[in-house]
Amino acid sequence: MGSLTPKASYVYERNGEEIYAREVGQSERKLIGYMYDKEKDPRTSDGKPLYEHIKDDQLWGNIRRAAKGNHTLQQALERVKILYYLTEDYEKRYGNRKT
Repeated sequence: MGSLTPKASYVYERNGEEIYAREVGQSERKLIGYMYDKEKDPRTSDGKPLYEHIKDDQLWGNIRRAAKGNHTLQQALERVKILYYLTEDYEKRYGNRKT
């Protein structure tokens, strides 16, 4: 139960998206969670949460920056790009272009 006292009675309160527990008779609240609202959760066209796309973009940015000083990682990224150019998705988006 985390930092809550076992067998104590609690009043649960919500302030916006945050959920708090306050022991009956006390004034101090403890943050215990967050309200998840699917309607408010921004999603992209493929249905994934927006934060997942942002994290993926950050990861790929970190990989590209790290590759500048890492020859093995540079080679791996080149192989990934070649694989991408050979995929059907690339053909649909850009046609049969040479890079």
